[in-house]
Amino acid sequence: MLAAIDLGSNSYHMVVARYTLGQLRIVDRLRETVRMAEGLDARGGLDAGVRQRALQCLARFGQRIRDIPPHRVRAVATNTVRRLAAPQAFLMPAETALGHAIEIVAGREEARLVYLGVAHAQPPKAGHRRLVLDIGGGSTECIIGRGFETLERESVQLGAVAGTLRYFGNGRLSRRKWRDAVIEASVEFQQFAATYRSLGWQEAIGASGTNKAIGEICAAMKLTKGAITADALPVVRDALLRAGHIDDISLPGLSEERRPIIAGGLLVLEAAFTSLGLQRMMVSKAALREGVLYDMVGRAGDKDPREASVDALVLRYGIDVAQALRVESSVLKLFDQVAAAWQLTPDDRLMLSWAARLHELGLTIAHSQYQVHGAYILAHSDIAGFSRQEQEFLAALVRAHRRKVPKSVFEALPDRLLPAARQLSVLLRLAVLLHRGHERPDIPGLDAVARGDVLELRLPARYLDERPLLQADLAGEPAETAALALTVRIT
Repeated sequence: MLAAIDLGSNSYHMVVARYTLGQLRIVDRLRETVRMAEGLDARGGLDAGVRQRALQCLARFGQRIRDIPPHRVRAVATNTVRRLAAPQAFLMPAETALGHAIEIVAGREEARLVYLGVAHAQPPKAGHRRLVLDIGGGSTECIIGRGFETLERESVQLGAVAGTLRYFGNGRLSRRKWRDAVIEASVEFQQFAATYRSLGWQEAIGASGTNKAIGEICAAMKLTKGAITADALPVVRDALLRAGHIDDISLPGLSEERRPIIAGGLLVLEAAFTSLGLQRMMVSKAALREGVLYDMVGRAGDKDPREASVDALVLRYGIDVAQALRVESSVLKLFDQVAAAWQLTPDDRLMLSWAARLHELGLTIAHSQYQVHGAYILAHSDIAGFSRQEQEFLAALVRAHRRKVPKSVFEALPDRLLPAARQLSVLLRLAVLLHRGHERPDIPGLDAVARGDVLELRLPARYLDERPLLQADLAGEPAETAALALTVRIT
């Protein structure tokens, strides 16, 4: 059993599925309208009522998946949580209510997951490129992909809830206001429209609630059989504007729940059609949560996108592969010796492995403070497959792998990740010191034992006697690593 939870800006969704014989079979779906984007203020604060609504929803979701192991549950938060000034203030009680960790995904990673869900729900034709447009509550993701892989990914900071609040905050609808709003919204799409149109696509697919709702309206008005077309959109728009006010909108096929935000969603869709030159778009039943499910399956097998992303970073930044592998070999040997005592997980081992391969990434900028440069790149790049917390975790390990560890190095991490971050940082530091001279990967007699906050590192006396620089480095570690609150003893 697997479960995927999507904390969207309009609705929270949960999908429970059984993975058997290489296929996912949906066994349960839950959806609740939370309208989280309504509670977000200009300073990144969240309205108390909306916050409570979100936590109550997560508690109900948590009851449904109480018996599913944590490694088979993945919850992702999108635009509104990304925009919170203090996301941890929301995530800590949210994780408690759900009973599982919640990841924040960047806009482009959200786009990748959306495409993955759509591509699996509607298997692509060989060689064909697809445009997928996902209008959420707070943002809109635009993707061009081929097969199951994305070619272009963009995230626009406009969605059905955000667009309604931004352009029709007082509820009034008029043709002039609509025209001005479409022009303004189109600017967001025009930043990448030329690139997308030059690449081209053979079919366009819409995902998520807004596109489904508009497709149903088109069908109910007998404009199409469920698709959205450039000819149908103006007819729907004119019918909507005749209402004069959001509260008076009455469109065939439109649910009462969707009515308060349909104006913003339709406006964003019209801007996208105009900017990208769309003529016809089919609607998919799949979206982000299905993509998360398939991504979990990929991670558990041999299709973890994070592995390919790390390899791409190694290539892009010209990292010394031989040295990276030396450090990785030794640090994983240390990890395997202490994992049980420190209760470290297979996921921790993966993160440590990737940090070892990427620890010299910052050298492409400068040798001085290269650990700072590397950490900045990892924290602020769009890295496919990684959540924001995973990137910040990697960045923290790279930042702490040499020189003095600042007290603030783990500030961005949730409390649940702090013990592992401290422990993995110590292991990585030791492996880097052991290979400072780019020595052979196999260090004879290397052994480690962990007892609470003490790590005992055992090295042959002869090996140490022949390496005075290593001795000096190890002797200086207590002063450099005080922020990690761990003691390393050399025997």
